[in-house]
Amino acid sequence: MNMANILLPALPLADYHIDSIESAITPALAIYLDLVDANIRTTLRLLNGDPDRWRPHVKTAKLAAVMSRLVESGVTNFKCATTLELLTACEVGARDVLVAYSNHGARAVRIKEIAAMFPKVRISVVVEALDEVSTWRHSGISAFIDVDPGMNRTGISQDCEEDIVRLAQGLQTEGVPFRGLHYYDGHHRNANLSEREQAAHHGYDHLLRIVGALQQHGLPVEEVITAGTPAFPASLTYSGFQRAEFKHRMSPGTVVYGDMSSLAQLPQEWGYQPAALVVSTVVSHPQADVFTCDAGHKSVSADAGIPNCSVVGHPEFEPLHPSEEHLPVRVPSGSARPSRGNILYLVPRHVCPTVNNFDHALIIRDHRIVEVAPVTARGREVPLAENFQQQLRT
Repeated sequence: MNMANILLPALPLADYHIDSIESAITPALAIYLDLVDANIRTTLRLLNGDPDRWRPHVKTAKLAAVMSRLVESGVTNFKCATTLELLTACEVGARDVLVAYSNHGARAVRIKEIAAMFPKVRISVVVEALDEVSTWRHSGISAFIDVDPGMNRTGISQDCEEDIVRLAQGLQTEGVPFRGLHYYDGHHRNANLSEREQAAHHGYDHLLRIVGALQQHGLPVEEVITAGTPAFPASLTYSGFQRAEFKHRMSPGTVVYGDMSSLAQLPQEWGYQPAALVVSTVVSHPQADVFTCDAGHKSVSADAGIPNCSVVGHPEFEPLHPSEEHLPVRVPSGSARPSRGNILYLVPRHVCPTVNNFDHALIIRDHRIVEVAPVTARGREVPLAENFQQQLRT
C-alpha cells in the first residue's frame, strides 16, 4: 500500500496554504497552531476531558512554544528522552516529568542538576536493575520500573515478576521513592485495530498481575504508564485500567502534530489532522516523469521507510528514495509535473525525527506566518554535565 494515499482526501491544499511563503527559505518546518490546538482538544476529549490522564512524550513536540500550549490546556505531566527535553519541559511549567530512558554516568548527574534547579517539579526516572538504584539515592528523584512488554528494547521482561518485585524492594531499601510501572507497548502496530487491541489487552492483563504481585509484597503502585500513539486506542478501551486503584496515564505524543503513520494507526473519525509539515521547493526536472524537491532525508526523516512523506493536494505524486538534500518524486502518466520553483507541502511519515531536523519552525495561524520559533529541545545539551564544565572553565 502506498502510504501517500492515506491522507490526501482529508487534506485539501487550501487548508495548508501559507500566505507569503515565498519569503521562507526552504526546506522549512511549518507548525499550524490552530491544528495543534485541535489535536490537543481531540486527545482531551478522548480522555473524558481529564488532562491528568495524559503524559505525552515531548520528543515529538520539541518546541517550548508547543509544550506551553499543552500546559495551558491543563496537561502538566510529561515524558521525555533527553536532558534537553527535560529542561525545556521544566521551564515551560511542567509539574511532573518522567525521563523514560536509561540514565548512567554524566547523564544521571545532569538529571540531578536539573532536579535541583526545579525543586517544585516532580522528576522521575526509569530503572531496570538493582545496580542502578544507588545512583538516585538522596537525590529527590523517584523511580518507575521499566517493564518490557515484548518489545525487547529496554526493561525487565513482563514474565519476570519476581525480578520486578525484587527491584521495587531494592528501591525501598535504598530510600528511592517507587512510583510505579512504565510499560511502553510500541510494538503493537498491527494495521487491524481489533487485532492490535487484542494483543495489547493481553499484555495489560499481564501488567495487572505484576501490580498484584507488588501489592502482595506491601509495595503500593502509584501510577502505571502505557501506550504511545499506536496502542493509545487499546489503552482507552481496557476495562482493567478504568477500575484500577492506581493512576493510569497514557503517553501518545505524535498526536500533537500527527503524521502519515499516526493517521493510519488511529480511527479516522477521531479527527486528528497533521499540524507539522515541511515546506519544500521543486528544484529540478531530471526525467520526464520525475521532479526533485529540496527535502531530502536531512529534512523529512526516512527512518520509517519509503515513501517518507506525502504531498498535500497531490495523491498521485509518489515520493521516491531521498538522498541527503534531494527528494525525487514520480508523477504518473497523464498528471502535470510542477514547475521548478513551485512550493509543495509535505506531510512526514514520521514527524518526531523530522521536527528534530530543524533549528527553527514557522509558526502558522490563519494561513499567516506569525512567528519564527526555535525548536527548543532539538538535539542535545552540551555533552558535559555542568560540574565538569565548571572544572574546564577554571
